[in-house]
Amino acid sequence: MKTDNLTFKSLNNNDIFKLINATRKGVDYEIFDNFSVIYPLNSTDWSRILNMSERTIQRHKREKKKFDSIHTEKLLMIMLLFKKGTEVFGSTTNFLAWINSKNIALGGDKPTDLLDNSFGINMVNNELVKIEHGILA
Repeated sequence: MKTDNLTFKSLNNNDIFKLINATRKGVDYEIFDNFSVIYPLNSTDWSRILNMSERTIQRHKREKKKFDSIHTEKLLMIMLLFKKGTEVFGSTTNFLAWINSKNIALGGDKPTDLLDNSFGINMVNNELVKIEHGILA
């Protein structure tokens, strides 16, 4: 499968082979850019989350460069997480309010503070699953 037809809307956690293929090939900056318009985080946050300097992110934009597999994997994980969060909270606005607020269940951290590694992404995802099933404690 080509990554060219990969979009945030078409992203599906159940299509694991498409995710593996996209990770191997890398995703275009345009996919990241479209995603970051819907789910705006500041450039400092994206730099920390992707473990890339802000200049490198800007160079990807300027050169229309693909992200390498490590950054693509993290970006896809975050995109899936944000998609799940929007479904759980019923709107982008509600999800963004939650993800940018301190959370007792996450050690008092904001969920965005935990997105810089896969353990934190999984922790936030697990919290979304609990919320989805009505387990709020």
